[in-house]
Amino acid sequence: MHMRLPLILIAMLLPLAPVVAKAVAPPQAVAAPHDRLLPLQGGNNFRDLGGYRAADGRSVRWGLLFRSGAMASLTPADFATLAGRGIRTVCDFRDVRERTSAPVNWPAGKAPVVLADDYQNDMSAIVRLFGPTLPSGEQARAAMTSTYPQILKQFNGQYRRMFGELLAGRAPLAFNCSAGKDRTGVAAALLLTALGVGRQDVIGDYLLSNRYFDPGKLTGGNDPQSAMFRRMPPEALQAIMGVDRAYIEAVFAVMDAHKGGVDGYLAGELGLNLTERRELVRLYTER
Repeated sequence: MHMRLPLILIAMLLPLAPVVAKAVAPPQAVAAPHDRLLPLQGGNNFRDLGGYRAADGRSVRWGLLFRSGAMASLTPADFATLAGRGIRTVCDFRDVRERTSAPVNWPAGKAPVVLADDYQNDMSAIVRLFGPTLPSGEQARAAMTSTYPQILKQFNGQYRRMFGELLAGRAPLAFNCSAGKDRTGVAAALLLTALGVGRQDVIGDYLLSNRYFDPGKLTGGNDPQSAMFRRMPPEALQAIMGVDRAYIEAVFAVMDAHKGGVDGYLAGELGLNLTERRELVRLYTER
């Protein structure tokens, strides 16, 4: 209940509070079926974040906020579908190696603005699992849980940039990593929380990756990493390739422990004060 109160007050004050910066017109979503999972031939975990209930009876607008795994297997028909959806900006959280090995060949003249950083993803917690003996499912889950607070820190700059794009109204916007569940899952949790979506709904969205992510698209190749994952016991592989409530709760634990709780974290670590959050609510939710 304590998480909802500030945004309820925000929503009540919406008609009265002036926007400090130049007003941004709400992005317009293309009329399309309200499907959680987009019907893409080469998509993997590509979903719409619309429809979740936010504060004061509002709900997240459909057709503006999308989360996804890597888009390297999208077909020409898929690109046409996304163009029809008006995708304007893509925040690609993959590192240099991931983007080089699985490039996205957007059609000339129809590509969205793609924002990405050149960095090397820290996989040390996972690599350590491949010691003299293969890990158990419990060991793999513990390793995954420990990585999630690190994701918050490592990708703070990229998450800030994503929110900057959204505050500027450069949507419909999609954000992705390779699987669309870890780096992307944290980004979705931050975004939905900033919009006032209740925690259980945020966690529910996060857990949908167990239904919509196809691990075979990442482990079916001939590269050393795919071969490494295929050696793992099924329980350990599921822990790494799936999602678990404990993983995202490790993120919320960091936020809850921050001075001022979740509101303090969003303001202090992501620069989202009440004015910016009120603007996000205006742009991306509706009654």
